[in-house]
Amino acid sequence: MAINKGHKIFRPGHAIMAALWMSGTLFSFMGMAIGGRQLADQLTTFQILFFRSIIGLLIISILLWGSSWQQIFTRNFKIHALRNIAHFGGQFGWFYGIAFIPLAEVFALEFTVPVWTALLAAILLGERITRARSTAIVFGVLGVLIILRPGVAVVNPASLAVLGGAFGYALSHTLTRKLAQVDTPLTILFYMTLVQLPLGLVTSLPDWHTPAAALWPWIVVVGVTALSGHYCMARALALADAIVVVPLDFLRLPLIAVVGALVYQESIDWLVLLGGAVMFAGNIINIRAENERRASNLLEVYPPLEGGQASNVQRRTSRKVNKSHE
Repeated sequence: MAINKGHKIFRPGHAIMAALWMSGTLFSFMGMAIGGRQLADQLTTFQILFFRSIIGLLIISILLWGSSWQQIFTRNFKIHALRNIAHFGGQFGWFYGIAFIPLAEVFALEFTVPVWTALLAAILLGERITRARSTAIVFGVLGVLIILRPGVAVVNPASLAVLGGAFGYALSHTLTRKLAQVDTPLTILFYMTLVQLPLGLVTSLPDWHTPAAALWPWIVVVGVTALSGHYCMARALALADAIVVVPLDFLRLPLIAVVGALVYQESIDWLVLLGGAVMFAGNIINIRAENERRASNLLEVYPPLEGGQASNVQRRTSRKVNKSHE
């Protein structure tokens, strides 16, 4: 049953399906973290990235074989290259952190990505830093200070690597928004694996360790979950607003804290959870403000039909607003 609320049509069934897709995202990212921790004992971070790219390229090639290889022709290879150098750096920071600091701290520091994205979007795309975005930035900085506690505790270099990785992810996300206007998602993913594969190979060779047979299942886990996590999140965002999806994404922080405690005997640091919650609150404030601003603009251009029923144009635009958060 559809429920009219202003300019949007809310469907409870869509929210339930979005929650199910987000559960796939949560399990994928947690599986990737566990796989990365298992591999870190015998493989370097660069090797993990190399094998991740091999698995990803195989999967994307199969999907392109069933779709169309013509879509991979692009005039934006330089942007793809820059995006994937940044993404490679982001992955390095993330997997390096997985090897040396508690899993919950890695996931908490990853919540700084929207902060860096807002700043980079203002610099590279000319987007305005609104009051809500400024609030998210302040909350993000405060959350980092709560987690790292500089001056009170020794800051682990791996924590700084994760923060640097978050910046790399943010630059990658910003450039993805530019590429998504002209290239298909499969094209973006294809060049992601194609560009990062040689980067991972070259950086792996100086300290190469041939994986033992027991490691290959974990290599496959990392390669598959890296793609499935983003695919599930994209499907969730296609069904529900970011204001619905993002709170579900936050659940991976307490969940990975429990996994770390049960599997790796990591102590649960409540300040890490608090810092992540502060950053999450800032993100929610920003997303809610963005939704309200876009809803207001939509109503000005396309007023509701008589009886409060949304027009077809509003429904199409609403779906585009949802997808813009991917």
